[in-house]
Amino acid sequence: MKSVFYLLDTAPYGSEKAFGALNAAAVSLAGMNVVLGLYGDGVYLVVAGQDSTKLGVPNLSDILYSYGELRVIVHEPSLIERGLFGEILVETIELVDEDDFLEAMENSDSVILF
Repeated sequence: MKSVFYLLDTAPYGSEKAFGALNAAAVSLAGMNVVLGLYGDGVYLVVAGQDSTKLGVPNLSDILYSYGELRVIVHEPSLIERGLFGEILVETIELVDEDDFLEAMENSDSVILF
């Protein structure tokens, strides 16, 4: 396998899925083309300035800065549906439309859902 697409469609807090997707993507970076695709509620991960201290968990949007080589694509229609289009977003992402999101999935050797 030369490429993998991790699809996250759940909110970043309230479950381990987002943290798991970030860790799996980071481990896969060695020797593979890795894409983290954020869809549905997964787009909340890229809202900048999140304060997760009261939850007692790391700020997951800040973790994205640690993996500069990780390609993170965000489904733009999901942002719009959730009223997040005007928010300040993490700078290391790509906003993509429906067609480009699906194309990135199709061009990967493997798709892993979180």
